[in-house]
This record gives sequence, structure tokens and C-alpha cells, in this order.
Amino acid sequence: MADPAKANIETESKKTIECLFNPAELSITKAAQWSPTKGPGKNAPKLKFTSGQPGAMTLNLTFDTTHNGESVTLHTNKLLSLVSVDKSLKDTNKKNNSGRPPWVIFHWGNFHSFKSIVDNVQVKFTYFASDGTPLRAQCTVSLKQYEEADAWGAQNPTSGTPNPHTVHVVSPGETLDRIAATHYGDSNRWRLLAQANDILDPLLLQPGTALTIPEAEAVTRG
Repeated sequence: MADPAKANIETESKKTIECLFNPAELSITKAAQWSPTKGPGKNAPKLKFTSGQPGAMTLNLTFDTTHNGESVTLHTNKLLSLVSVDKSLKDTNKKNNSGRPPWVIFHWGNFHSFKSIVDNVQVKFTYFASDGTPLRAQCTVSLKQYEEADAWGAQNPTSGTPNPHTVHVVSPGETLDRIAATHYGDSNRWRLLAQANDILDPLLLQPGTALTIPEAEAVTRG
């Protein structure tokens, strides 16, 4: 059996921040802005599309170095650097000492996020060695879409909706009907998962594949 795909964050300068543990879940949000038009005498105004809003993604990551005793800050500092100015970027102006943090892309198997800036990083240290060295941390990374994109990822065809989605990484021996039963309590919804992820043959489901799981309230029976 193939090992599960490992998630990582790729920076603008092609550096890679490996996730020691794949996230248990992640959420994606996309919204559109509509403005009401004047409609005298009507109970509700007609809405006019104004513009799309940048997509957003939230990652909950765990870093643990208890196996080797190294400080977990070796990993968390890489995340924190994503909200700091990177003077190695080509558009840095050294004359007036101005610059910006890098944009990033989140990868997990066949799933690839939109190009994003890191809007916020929260690090919570939860376990320490006897000498005070932090060995475990829970991190929340908030990403915001950096520029317009034609697609949100190889397996996120429902990206036009403002509803958040969960990503499920297939484990060895899992089937679509079992995954549907886990997330929806109904194994018969496996066809919806196949449609949402462009799966032509459910019998060829490979371990390590990242599947988009639409929120239950956004799923209707066919």
C-alpha cells in the first residue's frame, strides 16, 4: 500500500514547509458581493452582482518533536516567517527598505489551493520538556486568495459556492460508500462524492487521495 500523501505549504521562492501531520480537516470559503437595486413599492429589491470576494482557507496543523527532543519552534518559526517581509523577493525595494511577505500554495496529494497570502498565524505550545523546550504545538494558519484563479484545485469543482468544505484523505482499504457513511451517515451518498471529485471508477480509489467533502447542508439527494 502506498503511504498517505503528506501535506505541505510551498512558498513563492519554492521553499517547502512540510506538515509533520496532515490536518484532520480544512475549510474553504468563497463569497460573492451583491448590492440591492432601488425597487420602490416592492417587498424586496433585486440584487445586482458587484464583485467576487477573495477565497479563504483555514488550516489546523499539529507539530510534535517529542520523538527527538528538538524544539518544535524549528517548524513553527517557518510558519511565522510567512507573515514577515521577505527581502529576497524580486519586487523588494532596497532603496526605501520596503517589501512584503511571500504568497504561498497549500498542497495535499491531488489537492492544490489557490495562490494565497498568509493572513494570520496562531501558534499554541501545548507540551514542554523538563527544561522548558517546547515539543508540541497546535497551529492555525489563515490563508486569503492572492489573485484571481480559473480553478481552486484539482479536486475542488464546487469552489464557486460560499459553503466551506472538508477534505478527506483516503486511507488504505477505504471505499467511497464507507467515506459517505462516515461524513453523512448514509453510504448511498457515495455517488455525490464521486461527482464532486470527478471520480469515474470508484473501484480505483487510491490511498492518499484528497477528496473534497461538501458540507452536509449543501448536499441534496439525487
